[in-house]
This record gives sequence, C-alpha cells and structure tokens, in this order.
Amino acid sequence: MKSFKTLIAAAVLGISSVFSMNAQKAELAVSYGAYTQMDATDMKDGWDHVNNAWGALNAGLNFRVARNLWIGPSYTFSSTTTKGPHHSNIAYHAVMLNGRYHYYSNSIVSLYGKLGLGVEFSYMQPRGGDSYTKSYCAFQIVPLGAQVDINRQWAMFGELGFGAQGLVQVGFKLKF
Repeated sequence: MKSFKTLIAAAVLGISSVFSMNAQKAELAVSYGAYTQMDATDMKDGWDHVNNAWGALNAGLNFRVARNLWIGPSYTFSSTTTKGPHHSNIAYHAVMLNGRYHYYSNSIVSLYGKLGLGVEFSYMQPRGGDSYTKSYCAFQIVPLGAQVDINRQWAMFGELGFGAQGLVQVGFKLKF
C-alpha cells in the first residue's frame, strides 16, 4: 500500500512538473451560456414543475500546456424556480476540469474543440422543508469554438456545444 501511494505521488509530481514547465501563458475566461445540461437532463432530484434556468455564468482559468493545448478549472453558476403553490428554488454549482485543443488558426480567428468533466451540485431549497444538496456528473462538449483576439490582452469567443456551461456560450478572455 505504501509503494502504491508513493507511485501515485510520483506520477502527480511528474505530471504537474511537466505542466508547470510548459505553462507559457494563462488566461481568465468569463462567459454566459444558454440552455444548460441542468435544464436538459434531470438534475433536479425528480422535482416536478421546474422552470428552465436563465442560463449560466461561467468563469475559468486556463493554462497553455502545449502549442495548441490549454487545460484548466472552471466554475459555473445557474439557478431556477418551481411553478405552483410551493414555490421553491434550485441553485446549480458546477466545477469542471476543461481541455481545449486549437485545430485551426489564422491572423483573425482560432477554431478549437473543448471537453470538460466534473461535478455539479444542485442545492435544493424546498419551501417549507430543509435545504439539501444533490450531486451529479457535469460535462461540456464543444466541437466548435471560435476565438477572435481584440488585442494582445483581450479576446472574445463563442462556442457551440452541450453541457453544464450551455448549448451556446459567448464571452471574453483576459490573457496574461
């Protein structure tokens, strides 16, 4: 058991040192996404009469680990309510690790694909009852993303895909 723990620690240390050596750039991304995974799938603990959420606010920190590859964590927030006499609230919190690969670039635009995987916490707030949290698998699949640099520090982007961050996502990136 001790050798297994040592092996895992060595693997984590090796991977993190490779990422830190190759991390040449970083960026902060903020965006709005419409029609999320939480609306399309039952991430509501079976509650009935749930309204569609207003969308999702997303924030992520990405690190360049190779020429065309970016990896980083993200956080997503969304919320909704229920219809009827027992008006209740649900708050969605998703934390994911995302990978993005740029497959085409020219002087104007860069096209990329993105995958994200993590966990989503549905904070259930029933009227007249105790609040509780349910967790679900969160994901984001983006076959088509486009980024346009505004200047050396700022870029705007749009993505078409499906998952916790939204079916259609638009936002800005601050590069540092």
